[in-house]
Amino acid sequence: MKDKNISVAVIRRLPKYHRYLKEMLDNDIKRISSKELSKMIGFTASQIRQDLNNFGGFGQQGYGYNVEDLYNEIGKILGLTRNYNVVIVGAGNLGQALANYSSFDKLGFKLKAMFDVNPKLIGLKINNVEVHDMDKFEDFVKANDIEIVYICTSRDGAQDVADKIQKTPVEAIWNFAPIDLKIKSDVIVENIHLIDNLLTVSYFLKGKME
Repeated sequence: MKDKNISVAVIRRLPKYHRYLKEMLDNDIKRISSKELSKMIGFTASQIRQDLNNFGGFGQQGYGYNVEDLYNEIGKILGLTRNYNVVIVGAGNLGQALANYSSFDKLGFKLKAMFDVNPKLIGLKINNVEVHDMDKFEDFVKANDIEIVYICTSRDGAQDVADKIQKTPVEAIWNFAPIDLKIKSDVIVENIHLIDNLLTVSYFLKGKME
């Protein structure tokens, strides 16, 4: 995949394919054409074929795609053939919401612990996962083979967490704090800016109302 220089735009469309294919499997749909998939997912049939052709020929002329096979293949491409050990830093409302979201666990993202600096939260269990003092973060991460950290702290605390992460073997950060983190190592960072997304909604709503 790295040699083929597949664009980030293509990668970002794969989870949507995976989600829709799971819904088809749940509804006992065995096969689907790119045209039918286009009507469901909102991408053009040509775009769908181009995206999937980046990873090999999954469809058959006159038959379309085998839904289960395509779902499994996209899962492999997305790295869902194994489990990932995860911790959450920030046990406030957002952190607790993520801890309670069962779909992450079903996909293989196994939450091992939560961390916070608030003494009132330390020791609590959220969905059977304990909240630890942030002072124990580095030792816990190293001892438990943690690969991904979800940052759900305030803007002010997020960079400090990122600095701590870079002292550990953690390989990826899912950042919900409203700040673009400065990372010097090769840690993968995915920033989720909720305000940016909301303002995008506001832009389109403004255009609709004018």
